[in-house]
Amino acid sequence: MIDTDVHFSRHYLREEALPTPFCPGCGNGIITNAFLKAVRDLGHKDLSGFAFVSGIGCGAWIPSPHFKADTLHTTHGRAIAFATGLKLARPELEVVVISGDGDLAAIGGNHLIHAARRNVDMTVICSTNFIYGMTGGQVAPTTFTGDRTTTSPYGNPERPFDLARLVAAAGANYVARWTTAHPIQASRAIKKALQRKGFSFVEILSQCPTAYGRRTGAGSAPEMLKWFKKLPVRKRGATVEQAVPTKLGQDLGEFADREDPSLLEALGRLPR
Repeated sequence: MIDTDVHFSRHYLREEALPTPFCPGCGNGIITNAFLKAVRDLGHKDLSGFAFVSGIGCGAWIPSPHFKADTLHTTHGRAIAFATGLKLARPELEVVVISGDGDLAAIGGNHLIHAARRNVDMTVICSTNFIYGMTGGQVAPTTFTGDRTTTSPYGNPERPFDLARLVAAAGANYVARWTTAHPIQASRAIKKALQRKGFSFVEILSQCPTAYGRRTGAGSAPEMLKWFKKLPVRKRGATVEQAVPTKLGQDLGEFADREDPSLLEALGRLPR
């Protein structure tokens, strides 16, 4: 029986891991809450049927050590590779990867696109803060063109990934993007992703006032949340074509919503 006198999320969290290591103003607490709300709304009284996998970085600290569940805290960029092996070995588990954009899209980028291509049965939640927040504020594959970071002091000359479109084009069954300024929509997307067979990817744009806001001039956490609220929301069924993302042009919503056969289903159809 769930005790209603405490915040619902504490039933899923390790008390000894609190308070969190996240900087003041970090969006990862909002992402944690959005995920746990989706779990609660799906009727899970605990996380016993889940297995969480994360890599290295701020976002990777969301499930490990905070969730009261089995977790794999893996090497940098390899979370999806570990998760693929886990799902194939233990298909009955709900395998969820939670990590950051630097971990999942830079050194882990090849694993990300191939897991989407294979339509591996897992849910990936990406905390995108546009920078390497934990390791010094270096330029990331999602850093916007022109942003100044510790490794792009004269402005980032590169174009950023649009992760939602990248993963949708690679073949994922479900892809959505929201922000920490849209916690209800983000939680609904996670809930949908957890119920979908095949590869699901939910990108959540998250404020990082310590590294990104301070180094690029994006400002404090409230200022970054105001920026997120200005982002356009896609109309349902809209095409996915768009130019390179900009700070005020990165759109939100669903980018893929299909029922293609998952990897486990495809393997089950092979001749014995």
